[in-house]
Amino acid sequence: MLNFEFFYAWTKEHLNINLDGYKEKQLQRRIGTIMKNTGAATLEEYAVKIQADPIIKKNFLNYITINVTDFFRNREVFDEFEELMVSYLEPRFGALKVWSAACSTGAEAYSLAMIMDKHRISQAEKITATDIDETILAKAKKGIFSSTEIKNVDDENRKQYFTSEENVFYLADQIKNKVAFKKHDLIGDRFGKEYHVIVCRNVTIYFKNEVKEELYQKFSDALVPGGLFFTGATETIYNPEKYGFVKRASFIYEKV
Repeated sequence: MLNFEFFYAWTKEHLNINLDGYKEKQLQRRIGTIMKNTGAATLEEYAVKIQADPIIKKNFLNYITINVTDFFRNREVFDEFEELMVSYLEPRFGALKVWSAACSTGAEAYSLAMIMDKHRISQAEKITATDIDETILAKAKKGIFSSTEIKNVDDENRKQYFTSEENVFYLADQIKNKVAFKKHDLIGDRFGKEYHVIVCRNVTIYFKNEVKEELYQKFSDALVPGGLFFTGATETIYNPEKYGFVKRASFIYEKV
């Protein structure tokens, strides 16, 4: 039987990653799968391999932090959020402070930057885009994407904000310069304050219910009254008023 208690403690000490909040069955299945791919028979042996081999470490971090995203994911929902940014947030607050949490490759943070550039919405500061995985943050900063990752970007935005070469798409500096990336652990690190927009999509589904509830409250506390929290299309918040939210639209919640 695999010693997950040891492995959770080891990742916290040596990788500064807290796995305690993740749904156990899902997480342990994922760890077991990637461990076997390295030839390790135990988690103790796998920990040694992670520490000794940078590629095994990178693969573990990429696999465990679930780096799946693309531009304007769930386009209809994103269009609705864009409309609220233009018709509600900008007229009410002016310059906006925005956080893209668990940003992965940066596609959603850059989607927000494109919306703000297109509609000339002022930024109080650069969009803050955070993730626990430093390797994926380094990729995000480069702003280089595949055709699959930008499949939801319309022709107008492709022409305006990307150049391409051999099916590789390079994001324009005017958009990259609107975003600041940094490492952040949703479970262990402090949240910022006074945000007008927080986007955290398709992440909380991997956490235990009690951790999910703590995160929703922390996101609410990080927003100004009237600010919007944008979740993933599988992440309906039940009893949003418990966290100081009211439902504004599908998967979009307003801080009361």
